[in-house]
Amino acid sequence: MQWTKQSEQTVYENRWFRVNLADVALPDGRHLDHFLIRLRPVAVATVVNEANEVLLLWRHRFITDSWGWELAAGVVEDGEDIASAAARELEEETGWRPGPLHHLMSVEPSNGLTDARHHIYWSDRGEYIGHPVDDFESDRREWVPLKLVPDLIARGEVPAANMAAALLLLHHLRLAEG
Repeated sequence: MQWTKQSEQTVYENRWFRVNLADVALPDGRHLDHFLIRLRPVAVATVVNEANEVLLLWRHRFITDSWGWELAAGVVEDGEDIASAAARELEEETGWRPGPLHHLMSVEPSNGLTDARHHIYWSDRGEYIGHPVDDFESDRREWVPLKLVPDLIARGEVPAANMAAALLLLHHLRLAEG
């Protein structure tokens, strides 16, 4: 059963996103108005060290009034390479410059409402270059053992689905092979 977009118009726009209204035709011929949010791509990155610890940020999200572990992430600027944006965000938010980045996964966190694509990268090494420029984005930055990831997720300490998926995949890749 495929929905078909007949038209789409912008009802609000700023530098971060657009809110659009689409006329959607259903397979049975009915139409419905559907709001959607158009977003820039998001680049995400972390480092997993030799001890199989992953670099995470502990932060508060005021929108949901929740605390949780996350990976460094941010919007890809116009014309910016996605992997470069991921490295930039990691450095700005953690103070760590990653080694060569490996693409881990790309996900659509809420594809029923937005067209956001989150591109997640990781490196097996990094260099601490100093206190993070964007230290206001997290309460703290810590190396967390990958073996703890499933329990952190089960306890709700990784509330963002994209972050949970990425951490579980890193857990599998790094610990299931050994």
